[in-house]
Amino acid sequence: MKESYLYKILDDLKIRCDLCNHRCIIVDGKTGKCCVIKNIEGKLFNLNYGKLIAENVDPIEKKPLFHFLPGSYSFSIASVGCNFRCFFCQNYQISQMPSDENSIEGSPDTPQNIVKSALKYKCMSISYTYTEPTIYFEFAYDTSKIARENNLKNVFVTNGFMSKEALKMISPYLDAANVDLKSFSDEFYKKYLGGRLNPVLNNIKYMKELGIWIEVTTLLIPGLNDSKEELNQIAEFLKDTGRDIPWHISAYYPQYKSKIQPTTAEKVVEAVSIGKSAGLKYVYGGNISVDGLEDTKCCNCGNDVIKRRGFGISKTDMNEGICNKCNSKIDGVF
Repeated sequence: MKESYLYKILDDLKIRCDLCNHRCIIVDGKTGKCCVIKNIEGKLFNLNYGKLIAENVDPIEKKPLFHFLPGSYSFSIASVGCNFRCFFCQNYQISQMPSDENSIEGSPDTPQNIVKSALKYKCMSISYTYTEPTIYFEFAYDTSKIARENNLKNVFVTNGFMSKEALKMISPYLDAANVDLKSFSDEFYKKYLGGRLNPVLNNIKYMKELGIWIEVTTLLIPGLNDSKEELNQIAEFLKDTGRDIPWHISAYYPQYKSKIQPTTAEKVVEAVSIGKSAGLKYVYGGNISVDGLEDTKCCNCGNDVIKRRGFGISKTDMNEGICNKCNSKIDGVF
C-alpha cells in the first residue's frame, strides 16, 4: 500500500479522493469507484502500489503515438483497476478485475526496477498504459521522476478523467499522452462509462497548455458514437484546441459485455475524411487493413514522411522532424 498523494480529510473519518474527477467521498473501510483506493482509519491508501499486472516492451506506435519518438520502444506497465466502467472495454480482464472479481492481483515491483528494465531493453520512454494510470498515480508519479533523471520520457495512455491537481502534479515529468475521447456526448459518458465529458475536454486543453504532447483516440462504436454530426463535433473541438493534435480513429470489435457488430472499414475511412475536412493536420485510421491510413504526410507538399505497417515503420523520408522533400517541419517530438 501507499498513502495517496491527493486527498482531503473530511468529518467523521470521511475522505474526498482528489485523484480523478469522480472526487469520491469515501467512508472508513470503503474504496472509491476504482476499487483500488481505500479509506483506512481516516487516511487514503492506494492498494495496488507496486503490484504490476503487465510489463511489456512495446513499439510507441502501439499506444498509439505516431508523432512522439516514432520507431522507438516504450517500456509499458499497468496495475489492475479503472475509474470507468466501459461495457466494451478491450482490456477488461485487468481493468475491471477489482470490481468484477474483487481481486487486486499483480507482481511486486519498484519504480527503480522499472527504470532499470526500460534502460536494459533500450527503451526511450516508459508508458503507463493498458488500464487507467490515474488509479496507480502514486506509482506512476514516483517512477516518472526517476525516469526523467535517467533521460527517459514518460507517457500516459489515459481516459483523461484525472483531476486538474493530478495533472498539474505530474506535468513536470509527463512528456506525452494519448487521450481516449470516447464520444462528444455527455449522455454517452454517463450511460456507458460512468463518467462525464467536460473534464476530459478540459484536460485535453490543459495538457496542451502545459506543453505535453497530445494525441487523441476515438473508438468508433456503431450506432453509439459514430454519427457524422458527432464526428464533426470532435473534429471541430480538436481543431480549436490545436490543429497539430493527431486524431486516431479506431475500429471497434466486440469485447467484454458488448455484442454490437464491428465497425466497418468504410466508416473509419469516412471518419478520417471528416477529420481532414475539418482542417486537422494529422488524422489516422486504425484496426483495419486499408493502405495509407496510418501514414504520416507532410502538410506542405504531401510527401509520405513516415509509412507504417502494423505497429512498425516501413519507410521514413524526414530527418529529425523535417520533410526531406520540402524542408517543412512535421509537428511532434522527434
